Amino acid sequence: MPDGGARPSRRASAGSGEATLDPDEGPYAEARRRADEKLAFVTKLGGYVLTVVIVRVFAGPFVAGLVAFFGGIGLVKQFAATFVAPRLRERWIEQEVRQRVSRDVQHEREALVAEHTRSLEELSAQVAHDIRNPIAAARSLVQQMGEDPSSPENVEFARVALEELVRVDRSISHLLRFARDEPFRPRPIRMVDALEASLETLRDRIARLHVQVERRFDGASEMTGDPDQLRRVFGNLIGNALDAMEEARTAAPALTLASGRNLAGTDVWVSIRDNGPGIDAATATRIFEPFFTSRSNGTGLGLAVTKKLVERHGGTIELHSIPGHGAEFVLTFPRRGPGSEATAQPA
Repeated sequence: MPDGGARPSRRASAGSGEATLDPDEGPYAEARRRADEKLAFVTKLGGYVLTVVIVRVFAGPFVAGLVAFFGGIGLVKQFAATFVAPRLRERWIEQEVRQRVSRDVQHEREALVAEHTRSLEELSAQVAHDIRNPIAAARSLVQQMGEDPSSPENVEFARVALEELVRVDRSISHLLRFARDEPFRPRPIRMVDALEASLETLRDRIARLHVQVERRFDGASEMTGDPDQLRRVFGNLIGNALDAMEEARTAAPALTLASGRNLAGTDVWVSIRDNGPGIDAATATRIFEPFFTSRSNGTGLGLAVTKKLVERHGGTIELHSIPGHGAEFVLTFPRRGPGSEATAQPA
């Protein structure tokens, strides 16, 4: 092998002593071929001129003119093939490629517009469905209350109507959070504080359901992030875990919260695990899609908003679940915040 690991420019063909071009030499071989063609043309041109001069001297101008005419035809053809044709070929190839690329870009743009239009249509239909049904139910209940104001069932009707209107309000609130870009205000925070704050907002419900909460915090897990958005992320995930365990009537419901850093110290991770019914594979593949929900009273936007906020921090969220054995959400965030534009270094 050549010194320094340099690749040889030629290699021997198998079973013969012939040297063949390395594949990387293709452009150089083409350049040499063109140079050889030009050199051949110049040589032929010199021979042509010399022939015409000799014929003129010994045979006269008339014969020299005939030789110059017929010999010039072949010379012009070779000139065109050597100098003109390659340039025209390259220019036409470039024009054809440009036209095809332009057509492909236009087709791709049209496909994206069509896909965006379909997405908007589906979004509008789903929003209309999620809002219209609860409103229709509430209106029907209010009408019944108006037809018989003294009915003892009116208290129950009012309660159900209020629940339906609360559902509408929740759907609109989630939709607005999903659709708009909220202000992102990163600052140095402790992940433990964000998790504890989220637990505090759900303390009464945790106590009512007798949920055993276990904390496995490996240090404070400092990072740069938006405290309000992270509390909302953890609140959504903890609230969903409580919903799942409550609906499944999980015996001895338990919630485990854990956090720490990766070995390199560049990322902070959080785990939120429950011992509820778990999530089947078909649902797990769509759980972060907007408006997808497996619950009768869900909006289908809670986890979509959660994923959006996690990604706004430059992080990732993953679901690990086996039906019947609970579910675990694992979130990973860069300590310095999204990208390299973090405004502060965590302590």
